[in-house]
Amino acid sequence: MPRPTWSAAEYAARVGAGDRVALGRAITLVESTRPADRALAAEVLAALPPLPTPTARVGLTGVPGVGKSTLIERLGRHLIEDLNRRVAVLAVDPSSARTGGSILGDKTRMPWLSVQPAAFVRPSPAGTALGGVAFRTRDVITLVEAAGFDTVLVETVGVGQSETAVRSLTDCFVLLLLAGAGDELQGIKKGIMEMADVLAVTKADGPNAPRARRAAREVKNALHLLRPPETGWLPPVLTCSATENDGIGALWATVADYLAHQQTGGGFEQNRRQQRLTALRELVRQELETAFYARPAIASALPELEAAVLAGRLSAAAAAARLLE
Repeated sequence: MPRPTWSAAEYAARVGAGDRVALGRAITLVESTRPADRALAAEVLAALPPLPTPTARVGLTGVPGVGKSTLIERLGRHLIEDLNRRVAVLAVDPSSARTGGSILGDKTRMPWLSVQPAAFVRPSPAGTALGGVAFRTRDVITLVEAAGFDTVLVETVGVGQSETAVRSLTDCFVLLLLAGAGDELQGIKKGIMEMADVLAVTKADGPNAPRARRAAREVKNALHLLRPPETGWLPPVLTCSATENDGIGALWATVADYLAHQQTGGGFEQNRRQQRLTALRELVRQELETAFYARPAIASALPELEAAVLAGRLSAAAAAARLLE
């Protein structure tokens, strides 16, 4: 049986009413690369009503094995059960460079959240996007907020210099560190550390608890070597254990303190304005690239130039210059 065809207004109305099926279909629509879907997705996003109150957008990143999914599962449970919030988790899975496929297994690592009416877990493939987030994550955030989820947790692929892209999507950027894996020293990279608003050393339980506390002290000392943030907020360094549910409430309380600090000083709205500007520039770049490769002259010249570059007869710079001409 074919799916019903909805107009942009119907999509917007159903998503705004909290229809989870419509929300899932709308997300699939904005993630699609088909021109017809992209056009309809733009109409759907434009038809969504403005939100009456601001939401909380929190990005979480960390090295593989730091326990991002387990921590988000526990944090989401705290938000729903203790604070009566509605939580959307946007988990970006790495895609295969060879096949383009993605496991999208985050739901299996968040079994409690995945079945809660007050939660929505959506894994998305990163595709070729850098920065640990998918190309359309911004649009997905807009959709889940319109569906009534007041807290959006964005879990990135991993950690590295490119992971700072998640900072342009969120109101608070949480960097998760792992004691004993070199994070206290190797992880102190200026790009990612200067972007973090809150830092937390995970798996602070059992025999690892002393190491976690020591790592937190070392990271805290290292932060003093960086330039003080203009906002006046010195990023706290916490320890927590998702398996023992220790420090999870304190982690969210620290995030809430940061958001309150930003709202008081005007940084919250300034950050949201910058997010909108960044989104505009990224969309322009994406659309220009799509339009560039869609031109018949480019499509006909590209195979020959690619073959010349592969054979070493032409440099990549020279081939790009010919295409751009």
